[in-house]
Amino acid sequence: MSGAPINLRAARKARARAEKRAAGDANAAKFGQTRAEKAAHAARTEAESRAWEGHRREGPIQQAAPTKPVPTKPVP
Repeated sequence: MSGAPINLRAARKARARAEKRAAGDANAAKFGQTRAEKAAHAARTEAESRAWEGHRREGPIQQAAPTKPVPTKPVP
C-alpha cells in the first residue's frame, strides 16, 4: 500500500478533468486556429471587402432609414 490516504472522490474528479483537458487539446490541435491565423484571415477578408467595394459604380450601399412605428391606441 502507499503510505498516505487519498480522497477517492477528488482523485476521480481530477482524472475526469485531465481527460477532458486532453480531449479539448486534441480538438484544438485538430480543428483550431492560432491567433496569427485568425488575424491573417481577418486582414485578408477586410482587404477583399475593400477591393470589392472599391469596384462599385454607385458607391457604398446605403442602409435604408428605419421607419417609425405607427402609434396605436391602447385597447380599453
